[in-house]
Amino acid sequence: MSEGSPSETAVAHPGPASVAIPTEMRTAMFDHARRDYPNEMCGIIAGSAEPGAGGTPTRWYAARNELASPLRYSIASDDKLRIFLEIDDADEVVWAIVHSHVRSPAVPSMTDVGLAQWPETLYILVSLAAEEADPSTGELSLRAWRIVDGRSFEVAVTTR
Repeated sequence: MSEGSPSETAVAHPGPASVAIPTEMRTAMFDHARRDYPNEMCGIIAGSAEPGAGGTPTRWYAARNELASPLRYSIASDDKLRIFLEIDDADEVVWAIVHSHVRSPAVPSMTDVGLAQWPETLYILVSLAAEEADPSTGELSLRAWRIVDGRSFEVAVTTR
C-alpha cells in the first residue's frame, strides 16, 4: 500500500496478492517501452476475468501514447476503441492498463493515482530508469498495482 500518515486507518488490500504474466507478454511490454523511449509507452492487457476474481492475462495490446510525452500518457482514442471492441468481442475484460516511466520507479505517480478510473483492473508500470533495472540481469523493472479510492496497493508479479 502507498505510504500514508500514521493516523490513517489501515485499508485491506483489494487483491489479488500476486499475478503471473507470460514471459512473452513481459518481453513485449519491455520492447514497446524501449521503442517509445524517450516517451512513456502505453497498452492494455486483456484477461479471462478481473484480476481480483482470479482472472489471468490473455493478450497484450500495444497502443500509441497520443500525448507523445516523457511525463504523461493517454491511449490514442482509435487504439482504445479498437482494443476495447476486440476485448468485448472475445468476451474478455480489461485485465491491466500498462504504461512506462522513463526516469522514475515503476510506482504510480500522484498523476497516475488521480487519473486511475478502473479500480477493478491492475495498473502495470515498467521503469526504464537504469537504477531500477535488475542488477544481475539488467532487466527492466515491472510492478503491478491496484489503485482503489486514491490508494495504491502493490500486487506481486511473477513470470510464467
